[in-house]
Amino acid sequence: MIKSYLEPTPWDQRNFPVETYQLSEYSEAALRETDQVKGHFTVKVGVFENTKLLHDYGFYYADTLIAPFCKKDRFLFERAKEASFTENFDKDEILNIAEEAFQGGRYHRDFNIPNNMADKRYRNWVKDLINQRLILAYKQNGEIAGFFAYKDDQILLLAMHEDYRGKGMATAFAGACVKEQFVRTGHTELKTSISPSNPASLNVFLGLGFRLGPAIDVYHKLNGTIEERE
Repeated sequence: MIKSYLEPTPWDQRNFPVETYQLSEYSEAALRETDQVKGHFTVKVGVFENTKLLHDYGFYYADTLIAPFCKKDRFLFERAKEASFTENFDKDEILNIAEEAFQGGRYHRDFNIPNNMADKRYRNWVKDLINQRLILAYKQNGEIAGFFAYKDDQILLLAMHEDYRGKGMATAFAGACVKEQFVRTGHTELKTSISPSNPASLNVFLGLGFRLGPAIDVYHKLNGTIEERE
């Protein structure tokens, strides 16, 4: 039986008019297989890997992901704002915050992906998180001012409503989210994933006691075409 290195990613494919895959490993055999199939491909490689093969097989740089982590005994609890979180919220309010907050992801930066499809991809991801009950809404003065999503020891997403951004609340908000996750999950260490294209978010986590973990580079490839949908 011939081994396939292509793993379908249905959570991506539903948003784009092509098949989507992630590579199970970084090897020439895996890269070669992408030449035989139409679709959009993702591969993650170490930041010090030789990238010649990637370029030879038509892959292009999409993003870098850094993995900050924090042990509970190093977390600066005093920087966490006292906050109210709820699992009861208007789904559309959360989706509206997400849609305008996440504009710098790797699919928005992928020149082969139209922005409306990248928007749909992130919107559907947040819908999934809501359906899986992995999102808590952050309330201030009785209104939803933001939200965060987490699973076990992973901090998945944080977003503030645009009316509350740029007012010096980012560290207190992120700190409140991290504190809530420590309390709810009982984990003694939390980790997240941040692109260096978002230095403000990275600085917020470092200011809460997080340390920098390993980094990986993400490369994409499109074998075929993606046409804009009406």
